[in-house]
Amino acid sequence: MDIRTGNGYDVHALAEGLPLWLGGVEIESPVGCMAHSDGDVAIHALCDALLGALALGDIGKHFPDTSDEFKGIDSKILLARTAGLVRSHGYRIGNADITIVMQRPKLAPYIETMRETLSAVMGIPVPAVSVKATTTERLGFTGRGEGCAAYATVLVIKD
Repeated sequence: MDIRTGNGYDVHALAEGLPLWLGGVEIESPVGCMAHSDGDVAIHALCDALLGALALGDIGKHFPDTSDEFKGIDSKILLARTAGLVRSHGYRIGNADITIVMQRPKLAPYIETMRETLSAVMGIPVPAVSVKATTTERLGFTGRGEGCAAYATVLVIKD
């Protein structure tokens, strides 16, 4: 059986008055991510992990932030396209594990909705999607509330 793993990472600065999208869900927050797209670091890290598993480059190669086509785009569209690319190469997504790093707001109330949203977009069962949130105990740029980050790991399996 041909199986591969991929890792992804993304980070965005935070600014007041912008919407905060994480894991495909809008989070109630006074700050949001500054980005060319909707700035969903969880989905961006997940896309990079999926692309990396198949050595297809990164999210910037497929969805460049210099293109007007992707300005303000819903990152769920990027994830759907990436999952389609994985399938077009003869693989299926086995599972995905995402960690969001952010001091506040608390993300626990949104985790299950994120899991459901991401599983629906990728076309995999909810139990195959893990979303976790952590803080950095007020250390670094995430701890000071200047930005947020996400890590993702995926397993893809040759059909």
